[in-house]
Amino acid sequence: MTRSVWAMRGIVAALALAWLTLVAPAGAQADTMASACSKTYAPATLDVTQPINLGQLKLQVYFYACSGAYDSELSAVAASAQTYLEKRAAEVSRPALVLDIDETSLSNLPQELATDFGYVPGGDCDHLPDGPCGFNAWVAQAKAKAIDGTLSLFKAARAHNVAVFFVTGRHENEKDATVKNLQAAGYDGYAGLALRPANDRRTVIDYKSSERGKIAQQGYTIIVNMGDQQSDLAGGYAERAYKLPNPIYYIP
Repeated sequence: MTRSVWAMRGIVAALALAWLTLVAPAGAQADTMASACSKTYAPATLDVTQPINLGQLKLQVYFYACSGAYDSELSAVAASAQTYLEKRAAEVSRPALVLDIDETSLSNLPQELATDFGYVPGGDCDHLPDGPCGFNAWVAQAKAKAIDGTLSLFKAARAHNVAVFFVTGRHENEKDATVKNLQAAGYDGYAGLALRPANDRRTVIDYKSSERGKIAQQGYTIIVNMGDQQSDLAGGYAERAYKLPNPIYYIP
């Protein structure tokens, strides 16, 4: 899959102002984004009238991920989704929740930090927290941690008899590792897992909306769909869509 560093000038300017008010937590919890970080960088003030220097932008993204701001904003979106889910669950006959996996349900931040936010599909991943760390090897290790807010949403869905479906851009040859990782991270008892066929040439929007359509055809009402990319959410078949922040890569 293609990844590019998130670099929207207006959004970066707004986030830079917010980051200046944050203080890195003294003792990060084991499953937070910030717990994957081994260095500390102070935020830099950027001149956004010019193209943003990639090195400076990476420092901004590092600070965002490692200061606790990323954790906080992920939790806020997931909490909003949970509030709606708990209210709506009893109002439809077969409610469903659809979740993306990478950077929605599971965090790949240790791998992304080890590759300096680049997408490196091949190679080993034997030297964390240092690099190199190939993404495919990282997935095969099935060690990604759950994103706390999403796991809480998942558990709330199960408690309210909402069927949970994962629709991921991971490919079918990664199914065993993905199932193992989901279980290890606490996602037990989901209703379905859709992975992309190796030769699938559809856009992400076409693929994911088609999978949601299949869920709807089974008689489910998808009350919440949550992902970290707009392409996880576009295409309909959900009452409400919730976009999680992802400062590291963009998938159209």
